[in-house]
Amino acid sequence: MKLANYLNGQWLEGAGEGIPLFDPVTGEELVRVASDGLDLGAGLAFAREHGGAALRGMNYESRAALLGRIAEVLAANREAYFDISLRNSGSTAADAGFDVDGAIFTLKTYARSGKVLGAAKHLQEGGRVALAKTDVFQGQHFLTPLTGVAIFINAFNFPAWGLWEKAAPALLAGVPVLVKPATPTAWLTQRMVQDVVAAGILPPGAINIVCGSARDLLDHVGACDVVSFTGSADTALRIRTHPAVVANSLRVNIEADSVNSAILGPDATPGSAEFELAVKEIVRELTIKTGQKCTAIRRILVPAANARALADAVASKLAGMSVGNPRSEGVRVGPLVSRAQQAAAFEGLAKLRQDADVVFGGGEDFTPVDADPAVAAFFQPTLLLCDKGLAALYVHDVEVFGPVATVLPYADAAEAVAIARRGRGSLVASVYSGDTGFLAELVPAIADLHGRVMVVDGAVGNQHTGHGNVMPTCLHGGPGRAGGGEELGGLRALAMYHRRYVVQGGSGLLDALSAGAADAALLGA
Repeated sequence: MKLANYLNGQWLEGAGEGIPLFDPVTGEELVRVASDGLDLGAGLAFAREHGGAALRGMNYESRAALLGRIAEVLAANREAYFDISLRNSGSTAADAGFDVDGAIFTLKTYARSGKVLGAAKHLQEGGRVALAKTDVFQGQHFLTPLTGVAIFINAFNFPAWGLWEKAAPALLAGVPVLVKPATPTAWLTQRMVQDVVAAGILPPGAINIVCGSARDLLDHVGACDVVSFTGSADTALRIRTHPAVVANSLRVNIEADSVNSAILGPDATPGSAEFELAVKEIVRELTIKTGQKCTAIRRILVPAANARALADAVASKLAGMSVGNPRSEGVRVGPLVSRAQQAAAFEGLAKLRQDADVVFGGGEDFTPVDADPAVAAFFQPTLLLCDKGLAALYVHDVEVFGPVATVLPYADAAEAVAIARRGRGSLVASVYSGDTGFLAELVPAIADLHGRVMVVDGAVGNQHTGHGNVMPTCLHGGPGRAGGGEELGGLRALAMYHRRYVVQGGSGLLDALSAGAADAALLGA
């Protein structure tokens, strides 16, 4: 079966045999995707002219209601999505829930928060500025929804959440979307779009999907479009430097590589609440989604005196995690998404082993539960320990996109700061400490190179939302090698899909324009 693409308000099958998608446990071919023969330029034009016009004709509150209806449709089909996740991604129930339920939760969050913008169709920013000796001539800043398309080129690890965490603010802003999901796991994204289209919630052209190669998609972008990409830094560079992107000064939002850190403070000693909380979170990050998360912990910074104890505690927990076919009872960790991803993970691990010693895992010959290693894509959760600090050649640069993390001992707060910053820009660092002096030195010193810093102490306990869990009300993104992008953050995300401009004129004109506007300060809500 070949998955259809949705463009121009209709389902279209790509030409040719297509690219096969596989079950990473059994190696079974599931479906195929193809985009050959599609007129992507015409698809973008239809989205702008029909989908965009229809969405902008509605107000923010009405569009928020659409998001709520989409969430209902997805919730009704949840079991089907879990089945596709199992078959196409090798997801355990916990993995599928992280992706699918995260998508539904994000849509519901934007459906609720979008109501605050009410019946307005554009936004007014700040007060008026006098531009003459009297008030006869003034200036007023406004934000208006873009008249282009939000183009999402997504990664393989979150086929559900990756679509809707981007689409929710775009649709709420009044901008149609076109998603190009990563080929290996495109099935779930396509099925979700199919269900939303079948429900008749959105106007034609408001949501579009292209499965398979992006082909000449970027050749057809215009000045009012937006591109949001999640994936490798190499691909991000090609997108940023694409001739049409450069010529149109296109807005490009990137989430790329990230060697994220977990940092234990000097008070996080064995037996302390902070130590135990760190161990639990590190194990979770190594096993949920089999470590295939942009936000996963890759480096673990620990005071030198406690490094071995931390490594042993994590290794002990990992030893109790059953790895294998998610269909089998008791399995906690599934496969990587494909054999190609498995090969890349082993290649990355070989580089890390030049800097570090293996504490647990790392074997290519381990036996997964109820699966044939010759056809499956399993990778044993692996923990390493590196005592080279900043002198390590690979640990700070190589991101193994799988269940791999490295313990790095540090001498003092200054060295912890230096090691964290050596990642050259990360999505998230989590800190496990109740030592206010240590936190006051560390957090501000790493803030400019991290999109999010999560601090957990004994008082917070298990109530924190998680190192790798992206909350729709908080910023997601990071500087430097993490891409320099920003997503979510509540209604703040709508700013990416609006254009700020200033009107200079008389008070009568400004009164008329302001009458139908919501206060842009609400985007900070």
